[in-house]
Amino acid sequence: MMIKKILTAACFGAILGSAVPLSAQAETLKVLRGSTSTALSVPMNRAVVVESETPFAELSIANPGIADISTLSDRTIYVLGKAPGRTTLTLLGGDGNLLTNVEVQVTPDIAEFKERLKQILPSEQIQVRTANDGIVLSGTVSSIARLDRAMDLAQRYAPERVSNLMVVGGNQQVMLKVRFAEMNRSVRKSLSASVGVTGLIANGSVGTTAGSGQYANSTLLNNAINNGSTASTNERAGAMLFGFNAGATQVAVMLEALESKGVVRTLAEPNLTAISGQEAKFLAGGEYPVPVASESSNGGSTTTVEYKPFGISLNFIPRVVDNDIINLSLNASVSSLDTSNGIDVNGFRIDAFKTRETSTTVEMRDGESFAIAGLLMDDFQDLNSQVPWVGDIPILGSLFRSAEYQRAQTELVIIITPHLVTPTRGEALALPTDRIRIPTESELFLFGKVAGSKTPKGVAGEVAKQEFGGSYGYVME
Repeated sequence: MMIKKILTAACFGAILGSAVPLSAQAETLKVLRGSTSTALSVPMNRAVVVESETPFAELSIANPGIADISTLSDRTIYVLGKAPGRTTLTLLGGDGNLLTNVEVQVTPDIAEFKERLKQILPSEQIQVRTANDGIVLSGTVSSIARLDRAMDLAQRYAPERVSNLMVVGGNQQVMLKVRFAEMNRSVRKSLSASVGVTGLIANGSVGTTAGSGQYANSTLLNNAINNGSTASTNERAGAMLFGFNAGATQVAVMLEALESKGVVRTLAEPNLTAISGQEAKFLAGGEYPVPVASESSNGGSTTTVEYKPFGISLNFIPRVVDNDIINLSLNASVSSLDTSNGIDVNGFRIDAFKTRETSTTVEMRDGESFAIAGLLMDDFQDLNSQVPWVGDIPILGSLFRSAEYQRAQTELVIIITPHLVTPTRGEALALPTDRIRIPTESELFLFGKVAGSKTPKGVAGEVAKQEFGGSYGYVME
Protein backbone atom coordinates (compact mmCIF):
# COMPACT_ATOMS: atom_id res chain seq x y z
CA MET A 1 0.00 0.00 0.00
CA MET A 2 1.03 3.57 -0.57
CA ILE A 3 0.97 4.45 3.15
CA LYS A 4 3.48 1.71 3.87
CA LYS A 5 5.79 2.96 1.09
CA ILE A 6 5.73 6.46 2.38
CA LEU A 7 6.60 5.38 5.92
CA THR A 8 9.49 3.16 4.66
CA ALA A 9 10.99 5.96 2.64
CA ALA A 10 10.76 8.36 5.57
CA CYS A 11 12.53 5.95 7.92
CA PHE A 12 15.26 5.22 5.36
CA GLY A 13 15.84 8.95 4.81
CA ALA A 14 16.20 9.52 8.55
CA ILE A 15 18.84 6.78 8.82
CA LEU A 16 20.92 8.04 5.93
CA GLY A 17 20.78 11.63 7.24
CA SER A 18 22.96 13.95 5.18
CA ALA A 19 24.00 11.13 2.83
CA VAL A 20 20.73 11.61 0.93
CA PRO A 21 20.58 14.86 -1.05
CA LEU A 22 17.87 17.37 -0.22
CA SER A 23 16.34 17.01 -3.64
CA ALA A 24 16.07 13.23 -3.17
CA GLN A 25 14.37 13.72 0.22
CA ALA A 26 11.83 16.08 -1.29
CA GLU A 27 11.02 13.55 -4.02
CA THR A 28 10.69 10.69 -1.51
CA LEU A 29 8.40 12.56 1.02
CA LYS A 30 5.13 13.75 -0.36
CA VAL A 31 2.37 15.42 1.61
CA LEU A 32 -0.96 14.13 0.49
CA ARG A 33 -3.56 16.85 0.11
CA GLY A 34 -7.26 16.46 -0.22
CA SER A 35 -10.42 18.40 0.34
CA THR A 36 -11.20 19.32 3.96
CA SER A 37 -14.71 18.72 5.19
CA THR A 38 -16.53 20.96 7.59
CA ALA A 39 -15.92 20.43 11.32
CA LEU A 40 -17.83 17.62 12.97
CA SER A 41 -19.22 18.44 16.43
CA VAL A 42 -19.75 15.50 18.74
CA PRO A 43 -21.13 15.82 22.31
CA MET A 44 -19.06 14.11 24.95
CA ASN A 45 -20.21 10.55 25.78
CA ARG A 46 -22.48 10.57 22.75
CA ALA A 47 -22.15 9.10 19.25
CA VAL A 48 -22.66 10.51 15.77
CA VAL A 49 -23.00 8.45 12.58
CA VAL A 50 -21.58 10.13 9.45
CA GLU A 51 -21.69 8.98 5.82
CA SER A 52 -19.10 9.54 3.10
CA GLU A 53 -20.15 10.22 -0.50
CA THR A 54 -17.11 8.23 -1.73
CA PRO A 55 -16.31 4.71 -0.50
CA PHE A 56 -13.18 4.66 1.65
CA ALA A 57 -10.67 1.88 2.21
CA GLU A 58 -8.97 3.04 5.42
CA LEU A 59 -9.61 5.63 8.12
CA SER A 60 -7.72 6.78 11.22
CA ILE A 61 -8.14 9.18 14.15
CA ALA A 62 -5.26 11.38 15.32
CA ASN A 63 -6.06 11.23 19.06
CA PRO A 64 -8.12 8.18 20.09
CA GLY A 65 -8.37 9.64 23.62
CA ILE A 66 -10.65 12.41 22.34
CA ALA A 67 -12.84 10.39 19.95
CA ASP A 68 -13.23 6.74 19.06
CA ILE A 69 -14.23 5.52 15.56
CA SER A 70 -15.48 2.34 13.97
CA THR A 71 -16.77 1.46 10.47
CA LEU A 72 -20.31 0.35 9.85
CA SER A 73 -19.79 0.05 6.05
CA ASP A 74 -17.44 1.38 3.37
CA ARG A 75 -19.38 4.66 3.47
CA THR A 76 -20.60 4.90 7.10
CA ILE A 77 -18.52 5.84 10.21
CA TYR A 78 -19.49 5.63 13.90
CA VAL A 79 -17.84 8.45 15.93
CA LEU A 80 -17.98 8.43 19.76
CA GLY A 81 -16.97 11.52 21.79
CA LYS A 82 -14.79 10.57 24.77
CA ALA A 83 -13.16 13.75 26.10
CA PRO A 84 -13.45 17.46 25.27
CA GLY A 85 -10.97 18.58 22.64
CA ARG A 86 -10.19 18.59 18.91
CA THR A 87 -8.68 15.93 16.67
CA THR A 88 -8.54 14.95 12.99
CA LEU A 89 -10.27 12.08 11.21
CA THR A 90 -8.51 10.95 7.99
CA LEU A 91 -10.18 8.94 5.17
CA LEU A 92 -8.16 7.16 2.42
CA GLY A 93 -9.54 5.68 -0.82
CA GLY A 94 -8.88 2.24 -2.27
CA ASP A 95 -6.00 3.60 -4.40
CA GLY A 96 -4.33 5.08 -1.32
CA ASN A 97 -5.24 8.66 -2.14
CA LEU A 98 -6.47 11.00 0.57
CA LEU A 99 -10.18 11.52 0.37
CA THR A 100 -10.66 14.09 3.13
CA ASN A 101 -9.60 15.32 6.59
CA VAL A 102 -12.42 15.88 9.02
CA GLU A 103 -11.92 18.04 12.12
CA VAL A 104 -13.71 16.36 15.01
CA GLN A 105 -14.60 18.64 17.93
CA VAL A 106 -15.80 16.94 21.10
CA THR A 107 -17.68 19.36 23.35
CA PRO A 108 -19.42 19.01 26.73
CA ASP A 109 -22.99 17.86 26.50
CA ILE A 110 -24.70 21.23 27.00
CA ALA A 111 -28.09 20.02 25.81
CA GLU A 112 -28.66 18.13 29.04
CA PHE A 113 -27.03 20.95 31.00
CA LYS A 114 -29.45 23.49 29.50
CA GLU A 115 -32.39 21.30 30.46
CA ARG A 116 -31.20 20.94 34.06
CA LEU A 117 -30.42 24.66 34.29
CA LYS A 118 -33.92 25.54 33.08
CA GLN A 119 -35.45 23.21 35.66
CA ILE A 120 -33.43 24.55 38.59
CA LEU A 121 -33.44 28.27 37.65
CA PRO A 122 -36.49 28.74 35.42
CA SER A 123 -36.73 32.52 35.80
CA GLU A 124 -33.07 33.33 35.07
CA GLN A 125 -31.94 34.45 31.62
CA ILE A 126 -28.65 32.55 31.33
CA GLN A 127 -26.98 31.87 27.99
CA VAL A 128 -24.87 28.72 27.64
CA ARG A 129 -22.15 28.34 25.02
CA THR A 130 -19.16 26.13 24.41
CA ALA A 131 -15.64 27.48 23.97
CA ASN A 132 -12.73 25.19 23.17
CA ASP A 133 -13.34 22.33 25.61
CA GLY A 134 -15.31 24.25 28.25
CA ILE A 135 -18.63 25.97 28.99
CA VAL A 136 -19.23 29.72 28.96
CA LEU A 137 -22.12 31.16 31.00
CA SER A 138 -23.35 34.69 30.32
CA GLY A 139 -26.39 36.81 31.06
CA THR A 140 -27.89 38.53 34.10
CA VAL A 141 -28.98 36.75 37.27
CA SER A 142 -31.00 38.15 40.11
CA SER A 143 -28.71 37.21 43.02
CA ILE A 144 -25.33 35.83 43.97
CA ALA A 145 -26.93 32.68 45.38
CA ARG A 146 -28.45 31.81 41.99
CA LEU A 147 -25.19 32.59 40.24
CA ASP A 148 -23.43 30.13 42.54
CA ARG A 149 -26.07 27.47 41.79
CA ALA A 150 -25.54 27.85 38.05
CA MET A 151 -21.76 27.63 38.47
CA ASP A 152 -22.01 24.53 40.66
CA LEU A 153 -24.20 22.82 38.09
CA ALA A 154 -21.84 23.73 35.23
CA GLN A 155 -18.90 22.27 37.14
CA ARG A 156 -20.65 18.89 37.07
CA TYR A 157 -20.55 18.88 33.25
CA ALA A 158 -17.18 20.57 32.67
CA PRO A 159 -15.02 20.38 35.81
CA GLU A 160 -12.49 23.23 36.04
CA ARG A 161 -13.49 24.40 32.55
CA VAL A 162 -16.32 26.85 33.25
CA SER A 163 -16.03 30.54 32.36
CA ASN A 164 -18.33 32.91 34.24
CA LEU A 165 -19.45 35.98 32.29
CA MET A 166 -22.67 36.44 34.27
CA VAL A 167 -23.48 39.64 36.11
CA VAL A 168 -25.72 40.14 39.14
CA GLY A 169 -28.59 42.52 38.58
CA GLY A 170 -30.76 44.35 41.08
CA ASN A 171 -29.70 46.45 44.03
CA GLN A 172 -26.37 45.37 45.49
CA GLN A 173 -25.58 48.22 47.92
CA VAL A 174 -26.32 47.78 51.61
CA MET A 175 -26.59 50.43 54.31
CA LEU A 176 -26.17 49.05 57.82
CA LYS A 177 -27.67 50.89 60.77
CA VAL A 178 -26.30 49.89 64.18
CA ARG A 179 -27.71 51.12 67.48
CA PHE A 180 -25.85 50.80 70.77
CA ALA A 181 -28.01 51.44 73.84
CA GLU A 182 -26.58 51.12 77.35
CA MET A 183 -27.97 52.11 80.72
CA ASN A 184 -26.05 52.03 84.00
CA ARG A 185 -27.76 52.58 87.32
CA SER A 186 -26.09 52.50 90.71
CA VAL A 187 -27.55 52.85 94.22
CA ARG A 188 -25.50 53.05 97.39
CA LYS A 189 -26.64 53.45 100.99
CA SER A 190 -24.54 53.45 104.12
CA LEU A 191 -25.14 54.08 107.83
CA SER A 192 -22.26 54.26 110.26
CA ALA A 193 -21.56 55.53 113.75
CA SER A 194 -18.29 56.57 115.37
CA VAL A 195 -17.80 56.98 119.14
CA GLY A 196 -14.72 58.47 120.77
CA VAL A 197 -13.77 58.96 124.40
CA THR A 198 -10.83 60.95 125.73
CA GLY A 199 -9.89 62.30 129.17
CA LEU A 200 -9.09 61.06 132.67
CA ILE A 201 -10.91 58.32 134.53
CA ALA A 202 -10.45 56.53 137.87
CA ASN A 203 -10.19 59.79 139.94
CA GLY A 204 -7.90 61.32 137.35
CA SER A 205 -5.22 58.70 137.73
CA VAL A 206 -5.65 57.03 134.32
CA GLY A 207 -5.74 58.80 130.92
CA THR A 208 -7.56 57.29 127.99
CA THR A 209 -8.19 57.92 124.31
CA ALA A 210 -10.36 55.35 122.57
CA GLY A 211 -12.83 55.29 119.72
CA SER A 212 -14.53 53.25 117.04
CA GLY A 213 -15.14 53.87 113.38
CA GLN A 214 -13.71 57.19 112.28
CA TYR A 215 -12.50 57.85 115.81
CA ALA A 216 -10.38 54.74 115.99
CA ASN A 217 -7.65 57.15 114.89
CA SER A 218 -6.68 59.24 117.95
CA THR A 219 -5.68 62.22 115.79
CA LEU A 220 -9.09 62.35 114.17
CA LEU A 221 -10.72 62.02 117.59
CA ASN A 222 -8.74 64.91 119.08
CA ASN A 223 -9.51 67.10 116.08
CA ALA A 224 -13.19 66.28 116.40
CA ILE A 225 -13.33 67.18 120.10
CA ASN A 226 -11.03 70.18 120.02
CA ASN A 227 -12.06 71.66 116.64
CA GLY A 228 -15.63 70.40 116.42
CA SER A 229 -15.15 68.91 112.93
CA THR A 230 -15.62 65.44 111.53
CA ALA A 231 -11.95 65.41 110.48
CA SER A 232 -12.68 62.78 107.83
CA THR A 233 -10.29 61.96 105.05
CA ASN A 234 -13.28 61.60 102.70
CA GLU A 235 -16.10 64.00 102.02
CA ARG A 236 -19.11 62.95 104.04
CA ALA A 237 -22.69 63.79 103.19
CA GLY A 238 -25.23 63.58 105.95
CA ALA A 239 -22.71 63.50 108.82
CA MET A 240 -23.83 64.75 112.26
CA LEU A 241 -21.41 65.33 115.15
CA PHE A 242 -22.25 65.94 118.79
CA GLY A 243 -20.44 65.44 122.11
CA PHE A 244 -20.61 66.04 125.82
CA ASN A 245 -18.36 66.24 128.90
CA ALA A 246 -18.57 64.02 131.94
CA GLY A 247 -16.14 65.63 134.34
CA ALA A 248 -12.66 65.34 132.90
CA THR A 249 -13.87 62.92 130.25
CA GLN A 250 -15.03 64.05 126.82
CA VAL A 251 -17.25 61.95 124.57
CA ALA A 252 -17.75 62.53 120.79
CA VAL A 253 -20.34 60.78 118.65
CA MET A 254 -20.59 61.04 114.83
CA LEU A 255 -23.49 59.57 112.87
CA GLU A 256 -23.17 59.27 109.07
CA ALA A 257 -25.98 58.45 106.70
CA LEU A 258 -25.19 58.42 102.99
CA GLU A 259 -27.36 57.60 99.98
CA SER A 260 -26.16 58.09 96.39
CA LYS A 261 -27.88 57.35 93.09
CA GLY A 262 -26.58 57.61 89.57
CA VAL A 263 -27.83 56.87 86.06
CA VAL A 264 -25.70 56.88 82.91
CA ARG A 265 -27.11 56.63 79.38
CA THR A 266 -24.96 55.79 76.38
CA LEU A 267 -26.29 55.74 72.83
CA ALA A 268 -24.45 55.47 69.53
CA GLU A 269 -25.93 55.04 66.04
CA PRO A 270 -23.26 54.52 63.35
CA ASN A 271 -24.48 54.06 59.77
CA LEU A 272 -22.35 52.76 56.92
CA THR A 273 -22.95 51.77 53.28
CA ALA A 274 -21.00 49.22 51.22
CA ILE A 275 -21.41 47.23 48.02
CA SER A 276 -22.22 43.54 48.29
CA GLY A 277 -19.13 41.46 49.05
CA GLN A 278 -16.90 44.43 49.94
CA GLU A 279 -15.68 45.38 53.44
CA ALA A 280 -16.53 48.76 54.94
CA LYS A 281 -14.94 50.38 58.01
CA PHE A 282 -16.08 53.24 60.22
CA LEU A 283 -14.37 54.87 63.21
CA ALA A 284 -15.56 57.96 65.07
CA GLY A 285 -13.22 58.61 67.96
CA GLY A 286 -9.48 58.87 68.11
CA GLU A 287 -6.24 57.12 68.85
CA TYR A 288 -4.66 56.93 72.29
CA PRO A 289 -0.84 56.92 72.56
CA VAL A 290 0.62 54.02 74.53
CA PRO A 291 4.39 53.91 75.28
CA VAL A 292 5.99 50.56 74.53
CA ALA A 293 9.49 49.62 75.75
CA SER A 294 11.65 47.64 73.34
CA GLU A 295 15.26 46.53 73.19
CA SER A 296 17.51 48.42 70.79
CA SER A 297 20.23 46.92 68.59
CA ASN A 298 23.04 48.13 70.88
CA GLY A 299 21.64 46.30 73.90
CA GLY A 300 19.88 49.28 75.46
CA SER A 301 16.19 49.97 75.71
CA THR A 302 14.10 52.43 73.78
CA THR A 303 10.53 53.62 74.20
CA THR A 304 8.25 53.86 71.23
CA VAL A 305 4.67 55.01 70.99
CA GLU A 306 1.83 52.90 69.64
CA TYR A 307 -1.62 54.30 69.00
CA LYS A 308 -4.69 52.35 70.07
CA PRO A 309 -8.00 53.39 68.44
CA PHE A 310 -11.05 54.10 70.57
CA GLY A 311 -14.53 55.42 69.97
CA ILE A 312 -17.36 54.09 67.80
CA SER A 313 -16.04 51.44 65.42
CA LEU A 314 -17.91 49.43 62.78
CA ASN A 315 -16.52 46.90 60.30
CA PHE A 316 -18.85 44.78 58.18
CA ILE A 317 -19.08 42.80 54.94
CA PRO A 318 -22.58 42.56 53.39
CA ARG A 319 -23.56 39.88 50.88
CA VAL A 320 -26.88 40.02 49.04
CA VAL A 321 -27.48 36.30 48.63
CA ASP A 322 -31.01 36.16 47.18
CA ASN A 323 -33.35 39.01 46.26
CA ASP A 324 -33.61 40.97 49.54
CA ILE A 325 -31.86 38.44 51.82
CA ILE A 326 -28.65 39.93 53.22
CA ASN A 327 -25.82 38.04 54.90
CA LEU A 328 -23.79 40.21 57.29
CA SER A 329 -20.40 39.59 58.88
CA LEU A 330 -19.74 42.45 61.25
CA ASN A 331 -17.63 43.67 64.13
CA ALA A 332 -19.03 46.61 66.10
CA SER A 333 -17.68 48.25 69.24
CA VAL A 334 -17.99 51.33 71.43
CA SER A 335 -14.95 52.13 73.58
CA SER A 336 -13.90 55.01 75.81
CA LEU A 337 -11.03 55.89 78.12
CA ASP A 338 -11.30 54.65 81.71
CA THR A 339 -9.06 56.84 83.84
CA SER A 340 -10.03 55.09 87.07
CA ASN A 341 -8.25 51.88 86.04
CA GLY A 342 -5.06 53.32 84.62
CA ILE A 343 -1.52 52.38 85.59
CA ASP A 344 1.80 54.22 85.90
CA VAL A 345 4.72 52.73 83.94
CA ASN A 346 8.14 54.38 83.91
CA GLY A 347 6.68 57.77 84.63
CA PHE A 348 3.91 57.44 82.05
CA ARG A 349 0.24 57.37 82.93
CA ILE A 350 -1.58 54.76 80.81
CA ASP A 351 -5.35 54.76 80.99
CA ALA A 352 -7.49 51.69 80.52
CA PHE A 353 -10.31 51.27 78.01
CA LYS A 354 -13.96 50.55 78.63
CA THR A 355 -15.21 48.55 75.64
CA ARG A 356 -18.51 47.07 74.49
CA GLU A 357 -17.84 44.92 71.45
CA THR A 358 -19.55 42.23 69.37
CA SER A 359 -18.51 40.14 66.38
CA THR A 360 -20.99 37.88 64.61
CA THR A 361 -22.54 36.76 61.30
CA VAL A 362 -26.31 36.98 60.76
CA GLU A 363 -28.74 36.80 57.86
CA MET A 364 -31.93 38.81 57.44
CA ARG A 365 -34.10 40.61 54.92
CA ASP A 366 -34.08 44.22 53.88
CA GLY A 367 -35.40 46.46 56.67
CA GLU A 368 -35.54 43.74 59.31
CA SER A 369 -33.82 44.29 62.67
CA PHE A 370 -31.88 41.90 64.82
CA ALA A 371 -30.70 42.28 68.42
CA ILE A 372 -27.29 40.69 67.96
CA ALA A 373 -26.01 41.30 71.50
CA GLY A 374 -27.45 41.97 74.93
CA LEU A 375 -26.18 42.18 78.48
CA LEU A 376 -28.04 42.28 81.78
CA MET A 377 -25.77 42.60 84.79
CA ASP A 378 -26.81 43.08 88.42
CA ASP A 379 -24.14 43.46 91.11
CA PHE A 380 -25.21 43.38 94.75
CA GLN A 381 -23.00 43.92 97.78
CA ASP A 382 -23.66 44.21 101.53
CA LEU A 383 -21.04 45.12 104.11
CA ASN A 384 -21.41 45.14 107.87
CA SER A 385 -18.52 46.08 110.18
CA GLN A 386 -18.63 46.46 113.97
CA VAL A 387 -16.63 46.44 117.13
CA PRO A 388 -16.51 42.83 118.39
CA TRP A 389 -19.04 41.98 121.11
CA VAL A 390 -19.97 45.60 121.71
CA GLY A 391 -21.63 45.86 118.31
CA ASP A 392 -23.95 42.98 119.20
CA ILE A 393 -25.55 44.89 122.11
CA PRO A 394 -29.13 45.82 121.20
CA ILE A 395 -29.74 49.50 120.41
CA LEU A 396 -26.49 50.70 122.00
CA GLY A 397 -24.51 48.40 119.68
CA SER A 398 -25.57 50.41 116.63
CA LEU A 399 -23.14 53.15 117.77
CA PHE A 400 -20.32 50.67 117.26
CA ARG A 401 -21.54 49.26 113.93
CA SER A 402 -21.42 50.41 110.29
CA ALA A 403 -23.53 48.99 107.45
CA GLU A 404 -23.22 49.62 103.73
CA TYR A 405 -25.43 48.55 100.83
CA GLN A 406 -24.45 48.87 97.18
CA ARG A 407 -26.16 47.76 93.95
CA ALA A 408 -25.25 48.36 90.29
CA GLN A 409 -27.33 47.42 87.26
CA THR A 410 -26.23 47.48 83.62
CA GLU A 411 -28.28 46.85 80.52
CA LEU A 412 -26.74 46.80 77.03
CA VAL A 413 -28.43 46.11 73.70
CA ILE A 414 -26.95 46.20 70.17
CA ILE A 415 -29.46 46.24 67.31
CA ILE A 416 -28.64 46.14 63.58
CA THR A 417 -30.88 46.94 60.61
CA PRO A 418 -29.69 46.48 56.98
CA HIS A 419 -31.25 48.33 54.05
CA LEU A 420 -30.82 47.90 50.31
CA VAL A 421 -30.15 51.41 49.03
CA THR A 422 -29.60 53.22 45.74
CA PRO A 423 -27.90 56.57 45.08
CA THR A 424 -30.01 59.72 44.99
CA ARG A 425 -29.57 63.23 43.69
CA GLY A 426 -27.23 65.39 45.71
CA GLU A 427 -29.68 68.24 46.24
CA ALA A 428 -32.04 65.85 48.05
CA LEU A 429 -29.58 65.32 50.90
CA ALA A 430 -29.48 67.64 53.92
CA LEU A 431 -26.38 68.21 56.05
CA PRO A 432 -26.28 69.17 59.74
CA THR A 433 -24.70 72.48 58.73
CA ASP A 434 -27.45 73.41 56.26
CA ARG A 435 -29.55 75.07 58.99
CA ILE A 436 -26.76 77.16 60.47
CA ARG A 437 -25.19 80.33 59.11
CA ILE A 438 -22.67 82.78 60.50
CA PRO A 439 -24.49 85.55 62.46
CA THR A 440 -24.27 89.17 61.40
CA GLU A 441 -22.59 91.73 63.64
CA SER A 442 -25.96 93.11 64.75
CA GLU A 443 -27.21 89.64 65.65
CA LEU A 444 -24.04 88.91 67.60
CA PHE A 445 -23.55 92.20 69.48
CA LEU A 446 -27.12 93.44 69.85
CA PHE A 447 -29.04 90.20 70.33
CA GLY A 448 -26.27 87.87 71.53
CA LYS A 449 -26.87 85.26 68.81
CA VAL A 450 -23.87 83.06 68.09
CA ALA A 451 -25.46 81.45 65.04
CA GLY A 452 -28.10 82.38 62.55
CA SER A 453 -30.64 80.05 61.00
CA LYS A 454 -31.51 79.38 57.39
CA THR A 455 -33.69 77.00 55.44
CA PRO A 456 -32.17 75.17 52.45
CA LYS A 457 -34.05 75.07 49.17
CA GLY A 458 -35.59 72.08 47.48
CA VAL A 459 -35.99 68.63 49.01
CA ALA A 460 -33.19 69.29 51.50
CA GLY A 461 -35.22 72.21 52.84
CA GLU A 462 -38.16 69.97 53.59
CA VAL A 463 -35.87 67.60 55.48
CA ALA A 464 -34.26 70.48 57.38
CA LYS A 465 -37.67 71.66 58.61
CA GLN A 466 -38.16 68.47 60.56
CA GLU A 467 -37.95 68.83 64.31
CA PHE A 468 -35.60 66.45 66.03
CA GLY A 469 -36.61 67.42 69.56
CA GLY A 470 -39.07 65.43 71.62
CA SER A 471 -39.54 63.40 74.73
CA TYR A 472 -37.09 60.66 75.44
CA GLY A 473 -36.00 58.71 78.49
CA TYR A 474 -35.62 55.35 80.09
CA VAL A 475 -38.02 53.61 82.44
CA MET A 476 -36.39 51.68 85.26
CA GLU A 477 -38.37 49.59 87.67
